[in-house]
Amino acid sequence: MAFKNRLHRSELAVPGSNERMLEKAPHAGADLVFLDLEDAVAVSDKEQARQNVIHALNHYDWSNCSVSVRINGLDTHFCYRDIVDVVEQAGDKLDTLLVPKVGQPSDLQFVALLLEQIEAAKGLEPINLHALIETAMGMANVEAIAQSCPDRLEALVFGVADYAASTQARTIGMGGTNPDYLVLGNPNDRGERQTYLGNQWHFAMSRMIVACRAYGLRPIDGPFGDFSDPEGYLAVARAFAALGGEGKWAIHPSQIVLANQVFTPSDEEIARARKVVEAMEKAAAEGMGAASIDGRMIDAASIRQAEVVLEKVEQIELMESKREAVA
Repeated sequence: MAFKNRLHRSELAVPGSNERMLEKAPHAGADLVFLDLEDAVAVSDKEQARQNVIHALNHYDWSNCSVSVRINGLDTHFCYRDIVDVVEQAGDKLDTLLVPKVGQPSDLQFVALLLEQIEAAKGLEPINLHALIETAMGMANVEAIAQSCPDRLEALVFGVADYAASTQARTIGMGGTNPDYLVLGNPNDRGERQTYLGNQWHFAMSRMIVACRAYGLRPIDGPFGDFSDPEGYLAVARAFAALGGEGKWAIHPSQIVLANQVFTPSDEEIARARKVVEAMEKAAAEGMGAASIDGRMIDAASIRQAEVVLEKVEQIELMESKREAVA
């Protein structure tokens, strides 16, 4: 099964218990919306939230974005009913299911087996999976998880809040910085020392991204809790993008434009990518395997990087033209 050519710059989280937010979600501007049946829904509201999500999938127009549902964890009795009811009653509207707290390959294989049976019974097209890596076990097994469902698994998502709890990390926020995670520079002549703040989640992000890229998956960053701090969100998103990440959650609509901004190639990146392609095409025509631009050597690796940028631009342009046609 070939994955759909989806954008994942911004993924909007919408509680299944909030009917007003469900109604607005399809037109919020996110590349993907996931309707949440797990952490954002109180236990007493789980059954009603599931019905709300089924209604939203069947009655709202999702043509402006991809749509997913985050099911409850496999360690709860809500999980199987989430899969069965949502997919049987609205599976033809779904692009993916988001599976929380994936700790080992068998977690995804269980969900995939249920999906396979429901799809066969209902004549549905295959529904892809996104896996949340948000536990110590999940990170320890991330390479095996990335390989577990090659025909169905599409993306891995770093869930910083539950990951922090699972690893017993000391944190002061959801996805933000920690003033204790720092190093000191050497003292100067006056005994003064510079403070260098680090990214507490660098290792986890990097490890998950490498696993994704090794096995053809899309790496997505999870939540940034302080939606009143756009600069903080942008800083975290840019760091994830610099490592090779492809998108980030928005837990508030105001974060959608921020994610889209970070994970959309800049005008400067696009211009350079086109220059690289043109220079390498000219070099190839002259029988050379490398060229130079602005005093810097470029080669086959450079053109691969440029092609990635231009493919993303093409995806974005197609999405924007589709939205304009619907509007």
